[in-house]
Amino acid sequence: MTYQEVYRSVLEELKKQNIADASSDAWILLEHITGMDRTRYYADGEKEMPAEEAGRFLELAKKRASRVPVQHLTGVQNFMGLEFAVNEAVLVPRQETEILVEEVLRTVKPGMRVLDLCTGSGCIAVSLKVRCPDITVTASDISEEALRIAGKNARALGADVAFFQSDMFGQMEGKFDVIVSNPPYIPTRVIEELDEEVRLHDPVSALDGGEDGLYFYRILSKEAPRYLADGGRIYLEIGHDQGSAVHVLLAREGFREIRIQKDLAGLDRVISGVYNRHNKN
Repeated sequence: MTYQEVYRSVLEELKKQNIADASSDAWILLEHITGMDRTRYYADGEKEMPAEEAGRFLELAKKRASRVPVQHLTGVQNFMGLEFAVNEAVLVPRQETEILVEEVLRTVKPGMRVLDLCTGSGCIAVSLKVRCPDITVTASDISEEALRIAGKNARALGADVAFFQSDMFGQMEGKFDVIVSNPPYIPTRVIEELDEEVRLHDPVSALDGGEDGLYFYRILSKEAPRYLADGGRIYLEIGHDQGSAVHVLLAREGFREIRIQKDLAGLDRVISGVYNRHNKN
């Protein structure tokens, strides 16, 4: 069979299995297996596809049809224009999380100290360091395997980020100018309702935000002031319906200038605030 015939066969199978991004996913898998770009595909598409490549392509397509995320099949995900290694131990970086990084970049300045909690793949911490090399970035996660992946990404992208294992602020020391986090925020009861490829393939520990989804925001809002320099800022990704609740939590602990940024779909996505010592009382 030719490259075109195998590709079309895979595309039709993914469509039949109701894969939402069938065309994009089929192409990503073809590119991953063959290394061909679209120019080469159109030039050589009618040539016979080597049996070994065709077999690998069809095997990955079968897994994709069974709802294994395409990023787990290729082992990579693009985020902020950078390629990050991912596996089943980390949450696959989402496009909407780029808004969190962009919000931090609006105010971060050379010399500042930044802490990224629940770093996962390291996509936030590494992206910030790559975009602003003169800041100091520290990142933590409770998962040893997630930290291994994050460290691998930092090395591959030339980002000098200090990673360490910690359950939230448990092993934390020092003061930071910025604390940023994309914590687990899905209410426990809702996890079973998520799409199969998220529910079965993303780590539950990176999704489960407790009974009401606010468990980690309570910790962040209450404990972050101890680790923020005076006038320091906090930036948090939030669920689309959590803006008001997290606003209350932050305000109660003395944060001011609280601001919610929406994503491209017009949904609440990032909340930020400033902490000054005198605000608490």
